[in-house]
Amino acid sequence: MNSLPASSRLDQLHSWLSAQLSRRSYDLTPASADASFRRYFRVRLHDDNSTRIVMDAPPAHEDCRPFLHVAEVFAAAGAHVPEVFAQDLQQGLLLLSDLGDTTYLTALNGDNADALYADALGALACIQGASRPGVLPEYDRERLLREMELFPVWYIGRHKNATLSEAETASLYEVFDQILAINLAEPKVFVHRDFHSRNLMLCSPNPGVIDFQDAVYGPMTYDLASLFKDAYIEWEEERTIDWLVRYWETARDIGLPVRADFADFHRDYEFMGAQRHIKVLGIFARLYHRDGKEGYLKDIPLVFKYLLKTCQRYRELHPLARLLDKLEPGTTQVGYTF
Repeated sequence: MNSLPASSRLDQLHSWLSAQLSRRSYDLTPASADASFRRYFRVRLHDDNSTRIVMDAPPAHEDCRPFLHVAEVFAAAGAHVPEVFAQDLQQGLLLLSDLGDTTYLTALNGDNADALYADALGALACIQGASRPGVLPEYDRERLLREMELFPVWYIGRHKNATLSEAETASLYEVFDQILAINLAEPKVFVHRDFHSRNLMLCSPNPGVIDFQDAVYGPMTYDLASLFKDAYIEWEEERTIDWLVRYWETARDIGLPVRADFADFHRDYEFMGAQRHIKVLGIFARLYHRDGKEGYLKDIPLVFKYLLKTCQRYRELHPLARLLDKLEPGTTQVGYTF
């Protein structure tokens, strides 16, 4: 049952769904897919034209329990997440409310960005305000480092077909240690872990929050780096800093555990972004080379740009800037001491 061919898996889904809907007739169309084995289908009922979403998460590859747990935690915090109408963990099937098909990525433009990001930050503040230890997995040093180690394996080794010397490897891990020291010193909150334009839905109440099953308890600026250093959409840095300042001021006012000084908070955000972008470069390369998902290749240059810019700013990260220049000659500005 866990490794069925696609056609058999779809038959299984239809059989389960028909029972959940009391044999009401419906149409089933693809809604979306993500970087995992999960697939999503939109169900449109013929009798009233209402819609639902079915999550298809094959148990051999996916576990629905974290999704259900985080959905409950985030909903209790006041975030707008899908309602769970039915579940079958053995078959890996969930029937969910439909938050629509308009992502922030498709909706955002220069005119509405201030308002939409304000809504997103409001949702994030709700999630962070409910934070407490022991509820979600710890985003600890081992996990953060393991994520960054995807970079030398998949981006450097596989994607760029490059081999690091012993000295370069040691230098890279020294940079990793510098980044982790800042990351792990941050205040801890609930972290969505992919809080960006593809996982925020334009709906009412706005936004709808999806794809949160990997949520953890960890560094406070992680979701902010996901949101404002988004792999799929780019904004002028002056504008993102303005949004970040507004968040920081509001967070202080409502008692979230942000740094007292914005400069310290911004440094945390920058180093958190570096950790994330190192990881994402490895993940995007792996999605292409291992999983055949070439759509992520077009997003690599922006992620590389974010990482390079941060590495150029901070002396501790200059060795990584030099390595990035070796991988992509001509991208690093001259004049840096390493």
